Amino acid sequence: MTNSNDIVTPDLCDAHPEVAVLDPLFANFGGLEAFYGPIRTIKCFEDNSMVKQAVAEPGNGAVLVVDAGGSHRCAMLGDMLAEQAVANGWAGVVMYGCVRDVDILAALPIGVQALGSHPRKSEKRGEGQRDIDVTFAGVTLQPGHWLYADNNGILIAEHELPLS
Repeated sequence: MTNSNDIVTPDLCDAHPEVAVLDPLFANFGGLEAFYGPIRTIKCFEDNSMVKQAVAEPGNGAVLVVDAGGSHRCAMLGDMLAEQAVANGWAGVVMYGCVRDVDILAALPIGVQALGSHPRKSEKRGEGQRDIDVTFAGVTLQPGHWLYADNNGILIAEHELPLS
C-alpha cells in the first residue's frame, strides 16, 4: 500500500481532471493530514449511533463519510469512537458536521476532516441510514467510490487512482 503521505490532491486533480472536488468547508483534525480509501457512508442528524456502530466494525482501509446535515450544534465523533476506528483499521472519517476531543484526535493515526469542533455530544436514538449516496459540499459521494484528502482539500474518484 502506498503511504498516505504520498497523497497530494492538487497533483491528483492535475492528473485526473475528472475527479470531483468537495467545496472547501473542511478542516483537518486527525493525526494523519493525508488519507484515502474506498467510501462507506452514513446519513444521520445529531445522532451518532450509526457512527458508533460503523467504527466498531472492520474498516479495511475505508473512509467513513458521515452526512451529519452540516450541524454545528453537537459533535458526532470524539476520542473514544476515533480510537475505535483506528483499532478497527479505518483510514479516516469525513464528517459533514462537528467533532470533539480535538487534541486527542490530532494525536491519533487516522485522518479526520470535519466542519468544526463542538464540545457537546450527540443524541443516541439509533437513527440514520448506512451505505447510501450522500450529497454535501457540492458533491454526491457514493459507497465504493474513492476519497482522497489532504490539507489542500477532498476529492472523489469513481475508482482507485494511481498515486505515483
